Amino acid sequence: MFNSMKWLNEPPKWQDNGDSLTLHTALETDFWRETHYGFIRDSGHFFYREVTGDFTVAVTFSGDFTTLYDQAGLMVRANERTWVKAGVEYSDGALQLSTVVTNGTSDWSLRPLASSRNEVTLQLSRQANAIHVSYLEPQGPDSRWSSLRLAYLPLDDRPCQAGILACSPTRAALRVDFTDFRINPSHGIDLHPDDGHGPATSDN
Repeated sequence: MFNSMKWLNEPPKWQDNGDSLTLHTALETDFWRETHYGFIRDSGHFFYREVTGDFTVAVTFSGDFTTLYDQAGLMVRANERTWVKAGVEYSDGALQLSTVVTNGTSDWSLRPLASSRNEVTLQLSRQANAIHVSYLEPQGPDSRWSSLRLAYLPLDDRPCQAGILACSPTRAALRVDFTDFRINPSHGIDLHPDDGHGPATSDN
């Protein structure tokens, strides 16, 4: 599942269990560029694979998100100035769905997590210079994919990096467990899916 992947900022403790991966974050780790805070952080833990063309990357994850700005999820990255990260982030005393789009400088958007569970299934789909962020939203006994963000990321025809991330800007030792990680060729971005089917099974 995690074959042929590399670390940007390897965490102090992590384990590949074959069908899952567990990590513990280092102190004061984050990805951010300038906006409002004025600083640049490129110290978060990012486990990635090089990808070309259009693709969908997806994962299910959970963690002990209890401290301000604890976060985990997925990232698509061209370089330190051009990237998208999306997942969950602890803010305002609750776990929120979060997306940060960085084109030189970062923005940040939040949405309350509808479920009280901290397990989230998330996917990012690339089509040319567009990134679609969606998550699996519980609806009664079933679930369906819901859109979180459609973002512009100037990748052109360049390869990029796609994978999982975790950060803890205000502490250390956030534990996150990742399962069902997969990267597959994309068949285009579907902004209005009419059923609950997810991405195709992994070819890893």
